[in-house]
Amino acid sequence: MSKCKGYAATKAKAPLGAWEFERREPREHDVVIDIKYCGICHSDIHQTRDEWSEYQEDAIFPMVPGHEIAGIVSAIGNKVSRYKAGDKVGVGCFVDSCRNCLECRQGLEQYCTVGTIWTYNAHDKVGNPTYGGYCERIVVDENYVPRMPENLPLDACAPWLGAGITLYSPLRHWGAGPLKKVAIVGLGGLGHMIVKLAHRTRWEPR
Repeated sequence: MSKCKGYAATKAKAPLGAWEFERREPREHDVVIDIKYCGICHSDIHQTRDEWSEYQEDAIFPMVPGHEIAGIVSAIGNKVSRYKAGDKVGVGCFVDSCRNCLECRQGLEQYCTVGTIWTYNAHDKVGNPTYGGYCERIVVDENYVPRMPENLPLDACAPWLGAGITLYSPLRHWGAGPLKKVAIVGLGGLGHMIVKLAHRTRWEPR
C-alpha cells in the first residue's frame, strides 16, 4: 500500500477537504496512473451529497470523487501487455466487472449482472472501497484503461471519459454518419460536445 493525497467528502453534503489515504500496490495486470487532470461531473456532486441512495447502496464516506481521469502511466504490473511507463491513458466511470456474465462477454461491462465496480463509491472484489480521481494517482486493471490519443492534450482528454462517452455511445449505437440528422435537446455541457461529435462523425452504420 502507498499513501495518496486527494480531496474527499467526509460525510454527506460536507465540502471537499484534503485527505490522505492508501492506494494498493499494482497487481499483475494493474497500471499505476499519475493523474494530471480530472473532469468535474455533476454526478460527483450528487454522490458526495448522497442524493442517489434510493437507486444504489448507501454512499461510502470518506468519498474521493472523480471519474473523468486523464494521466500518465508511471508503473505497471509484471503481466501488463497493453501499456508501458509514459503512456497517456484515462479512466472512466468503472474500473472492473465480473468479466464472465453475458453482458461482460459482449463488451457491455457497464451492465454487468454480477456487479460493475465503479471508479469511486463502490467496493472492489476484495471488499475495499474505491476512490476516484480527485487525487494524485490511481491503480486500475489494464483492461479498464483506455489509451488517450497522442495528438490530444490531456486536459482536453479528461471530459471525454464521462461526458464524451455519454454522447459518443448513442451516436455509434444508432449509426449516425454523413447525411444523418441528429436532434439535440439542450445545449449545456454535454450538448455542445455532441454537436462537435456529430459534425466530425465519419463511421459507417453497423
